Parts: sequence; structure tokens; C-alpha cells
Amino acid sequence: MTKPDPTSPLALRAKQRLVFDPQVQPWVPAHNKHGLIPPNALNPDFVRAVLSRSIDQPWELPDEFARHQAAVARQAIEAAVLVPVVMRDTGLTVLLTQRTEHLNDHAGQVSFPGGRVEQTDSDPVATALRETQEETGLSSEHIDVIGRLPRYMTGTGYAITPVTGLVRPSFELVPDTFEVAHVFEVPLAHLTDPANYRLHRAQLPDGSIRHYYSVPFENFFIWGATAAMLRGVYQVLAQAFSSSRRR
Repeated sequence: MTKPDPTSPLALRAKQRLVFDPQVQPWVPAHNKHGLIPPNALNPDFVRAVLSRSIDQPWELPDEFARHQAAVARQAIEAAVLVPVVMRDTGLTVLLTQRTEHLNDHAGQVSFPGGRVEQTDSDPVATALRETQEETGLSSEHIDVIGRLPRYMTGTGYAITPVTGLVRPSFELVPDTFEVAHVFEVPLAHLTDPANYRLHRAQLPDGSIRHYYSVPFENFFIWGATAAMLRGVYQVLAQAFSSSRRR
């Protein structure tokens, strides 16, 4: 009998279902080398200019993250999410969802709107926009797509393309109550302050060790792939801000 591949999508998803509470695992401040982006620098023009560029630098991840990403990439399930930056008068925010507790995958977790790429989708942008409307009711007519980030490989065997977009705040939301328990917004200033990121270490019931990021906000515990991708957005913006200051 052929031995199951432990890096296959099914094996990774089965492993992901092992029970542990991500909120109570020990953590240390996440390593940072870029510094704080002043909130007054976070305006739509800056975000558009940075995120509309071709972004191909690798995610800044610990070694075990990088090894895992390489393993998953061989046979990953393609998916896409929207990183919706809402242009509020009081400052930019990022719109996120919290999944309902009864779902089979990632129940109760905070995530970007998005999902698996379907055959009818022309590209990851189409996937991200379709899934966003299906999950939250946010129509593409309110969204200016500005770019993409590098694919992110999740612990459940998905290769996620993060699609970035600026959102005009004239929208009305109609969340899918089967999938979405809450839709909320986090100030971009919170997500670009490196002091808010944590790196956790969890020992799973099978004896293996898992590391993951979190970036808590109010009553929401944002962790895992979502926190890692948000940290990636911070990374790109912070590098651009530092570069502009050196000119």
C-alpha cells in the first residue's frame, strides 16, 4: 500500500482539524525590522501607489513557514481573497469577516472574503470579487482593484492569491448568514503597527509544533493565514515608506 503523502491537501486539512485553542498558546512579539508607519502616511494615494506595483518579494516568514510553503506549493488548491481597504473619512480600514461556528473548515475564524477558484472564474481577481459579493454583499462596483500580493500557502493545502482593492464607503452589506457571523473593519493604522503582531508556538495533540501569527483587535482574534497576509501588507507598505524617506 502506498504511504499517504503528509503534505497532500487532504492530509494537511485533516491535520488542521486537530483541536487546540489558538488564543491561549504562548507567544513572543513578532520579529520586525521595518518600524511603524505613521498613521498620517496611510492615505489612499500612498496605498494605491505601493500596492499597484508588481510585488514579487517573498513573504517574510520564519524558516518553518518557508519549508511548509514549498511543500504545499507542489499540489495546492488554488484560492483567492480580497484585501478590501475601505476609504473612510476617519482613516483607512480593512474589512474582514468572521466565519460562523457550524462550518466544517475554519469555523469561527476571522478571514478575508474569498474562496476556492472555480472553473468559471477568469482569474484570481474574478474569484475574489465573486466570493466577496457572495459572502458579504459588497459589490464590485464599489471596489477599485489595485494589485495582487504573492500567493500564500496555508496549513490546509490552499494557495491563496491576495487581491488588493480600495473600497468606496457608499456600500451596503448583505452578509450570507450561513457562512458569515460578523463583518467588521480594522483601522489600517492598527495593522501597520508592528507592536500589534505576535508569533505563537502551539504543540498539537500529535506532538508536532505549529507556529502562527496573530494580530488581535478588540474582541476579534485574528490569527493564522489572515494575520500572516495582513503582516505581508504591512511589510510591503513599510518597505515603500522607508524607501521614500531615504530619497
